[in-house]
Amino acid sequence: MNSKKTGTKSLSEIHSSVSTDQTGFWRKLIAFSGPAFMVSVGYMDPGNWATDIAGGSQYGYTLIWVLLMSNLIALLLQSMSARLGLVRGLDLAQASRETYSPWINFLLWILAEIAIAACDLAEVLGMAIGLQLLFNIPLTAGVCITVLDTFLLLFLQNFGIRKMEAFILGLISVIGMAFLAEMIFAKPSPGELFIGLIPSIPDTTALYIAIGIIGATVMPHNLYLHSALVQTRKIERNKSGILSAIKYNFIDSAIALNLAFFVNAAILILAASAFFRNGLFNVSEIKDAHQFLAPLLGTNWAPVLFAVALICAGQSSTITGTLAGQIVMEGYLNLRIQPWLRRLITRLLAIIPALLTILFYGEEATGELLVLSQVILSLQLGFAIIPLIHLVSDKEKMKIQPSSESSEENPTQNMDNNLHLTPTEKSFAIKTPIKILAWISATIIILLNVKLVFETINTWINGAGTNAFYLWITIVPFSLGAALLLIYIIIKPFLIKAKKRMFSAPHGTFSKINNLTEQGFKRIAVAIDFSDSDIKAISHATSQGNKNAEYILIHIVETAGASVMGSEIEDFETGTDEKNLKEYVDFLKLNGYNTEWKLGYGNPKKEIPKLVKEFSADLLVMGAHGHNTIKDIIFGTTVESVRHNLQIPVLIVRP
Repeated sequence: MNSKKTGTKSLSEIHSSVSTDQTGFWRKLIAFSGPAFMVSVGYMDPGNWATDIAGGSQYGYTLIWVLLMSNLIALLLQSMSARLGLVRGLDLAQASRETYSPWINFLLWILAEIAIAACDLAEVLGMAIGLQLLFNIPLTAGVCITVLDTFLLLFLQNFGIRKMEAFILGLISVIGMAFLAEMIFAKPSPGELFIGLIPSIPDTTALYIAIGIIGATVMPHNLYLHSALVQTRKIERNKSGILSAIKYNFIDSAIALNLAFFVNAAILILAASAFFRNGLFNVSEIKDAHQFLAPLLGTNWAPVLFAVALICAGQSSTITGTLAGQIVMEGYLNLRIQPWLRRLITRLLAIIPALLTILFYGEEATGELLVLSQVILSLQLGFAIIPLIHLVSDKEKMKIQPSSESSEENPTQNMDNNLHLTPTEKSFAIKTPIKILAWISATIIILLNVKLVFETINTWINGAGTNAFYLWITIVPFSLGAALLLIYIIIKPFLIKAKKRMFSAPHGTFSKINNLTEQGFKRIAVAIDFSDSDIKAISHATSQGNKNAEYILIHIVETAGASVMGSEIEDFETGTDEKNLKEYVDFLKLNGYNTEWKLGYGNPKKEIPKLVKEFSADLLVMGAHGHNTIKDIIFGTTVESVRHNLQIPVLIVRP
C-alpha cells in the first residue's frame, strides 16, 4: 500500500511560533521549556489518583518503585516522541499515516479517539468530584458544569502557545504545592519510603494495582501530543540545530516528568501515611480519601488542598486532551473541523456515559467508571508505542528533513533538497541500546496491560451471570480484533524492510518515464496509486497502444472524508493526488500522447470499474501490490474485484 506524505503542519495555528535563537544555556532552556509540562499533566490526571490511593492504602510505601519505573519508561517514550517531531517535522499520527495503509490508519484513529474520550471521561469525573468535595455541588451538576470548560482552550489559544503553557504550569504549580503541604501534614517515614524503592510484589492484588499504576501513568495520547508540541519551536533544520533541540527537549521532559512523579508519589505516600498507617487498608475511592484526611492528619486544610489539586489536575488534563484529539484527527485523516466542535464532541462522549452511570447506578459507581477508563487506555497503549518505536528506529527516515515552510512554498524545491541530502548526513534514529530498552519497555507495558484487560473482562463475565452473552458478542470480539491489529502493526514495518532488501525499485509520486513503445488498443485506462508500479503500468499501457490511442489516468481517493463527501471533498490529500496525477498527464502530453485524468472517491473496487466504463476503455492496466494470503484477508483483493466487474481485458503489472 502506498504512503502519501502528509503536508499539513501539526497544530498549524501555533507551528514554529516560538523563537529559540536566544543565547546562553538558561535562556535557551526557557525557550524550549513548555511542551513537556503540557504533556506531564496527563501523568497526574484524576485517572492516576485512584490507583495511587489504592496502592498506598493497601501496601504502604511498597509500590513506590512501580511509580519510579513507570516514570523512567515515560521519560524514554516521551523523549522518543519529541525526537520524532523534531527530526521529521511530523507528529506521531502523521508519521504513522505514512507507514500503514488507509484502513489500518482509520482503525488506529478510531482507537486513539476512544482513548482520548476515555481520558476525558476521567477528567470529567475528577472535575465533578473535586467540585462536589469543595463546594458540595451534586455530582450530576458537576458533570454538566464541565461542559463550560469546552471553551477555555479556545479562549487560551487566542493568546498563543506560551500563554497556554504558562496557564498549565500555573495549574501544575498549584497541584505540586498542594501535595507538598499534604506531605508536611502527613509526616511520612523516610526510612520506609526508601525501602519502597526496592522492587517487590507482596501478592497478586499488589500485582493488579501495579499494572493499574503503569497503565494509568503512561498515557497514549501524550505520545501524539508531545511529537506535535515540540514543533511549536522554531529551530535551525541542520545537524547542530536538531541536536540542540533534542538536548533541551530531553531536559524539559526530565524536569516535567519528575514533577509528575513527585505528584503521583505524593498521592501514594499520603495514602500510606494517612490510611495504611492507621489500619484503613481498603480506601480506594477518591471521595473516601478526601473524607478521612481531616481527622487523620488533624487539619481541615488537608481535604481542601486535596480537592483543589483534583480540580486543577482535571482542568489541565482536559486542555491537553483536546489538543491531542485535534492532532490525531488531522494526522490520521487529514481532516480538520472547527475547534469548538472538536472539543464539544470529545466532551459529550465523556459526559454522556458519566451521567448515565450516575443516574442508573448511583454516585458510588463513579469509582468503577474511573477504573474502566484506565482499562480502555491500557487497551490502546500499544497502538501508540509500537509505531513510535518503529518510526524513530528508521535510519533512512530519521535524517535531517527540510523545513515545512520551504516545503509549502516550493514543493519541487523541497523534493530536490531531499534528493541532494548526502549519504553522510547524520541519522537521528535511536541507537541500539535505546532501541533495546524501548522494546523491553513496550513488552512490559503491553504484557501487563494485556493481563489487566484479560482479568477485567474475566471479572465482568463472571459477574454478569446470564447477561455474559452480551459481553461475549461485544467486548471479547473487540479485544481479539485489537490484539490482531496490534500484531499486524508490530510486524508490518519489518515486512516493508524485508521487501526493500529483496526488490530495488524507484519510489515516489512522480518519476521520469523513458522508452515508450507503441501498438494496439484505442482507448486505454490506467489505474494510478502513486506506488512503485505506476511507471511500469504507464509504460505497458503505451506499449499496447500508440500516439493515436486515447489514454485516461485514474486514481481513487480513499480517505474517510472522500467516502462521505465524494467529489465535494477539498482536503489536502485530494489536492495532492490531483497535482500528482496531472504531473503524469502533462508528461505524456508533452511526449505526444492524448491523455486525460479523472479522480474517483471511496472504494476502489467500485470506483475503478465505474470510471473505466464511463471512458469506454477497451483495455485497463493496473499495478499489483503482490499481497500474500494474510494481506488479502486484511485488505481485500482490489484487482480481482475490478477484473470481475469489467468485460474488457485487464493487464496486471507487477512492481
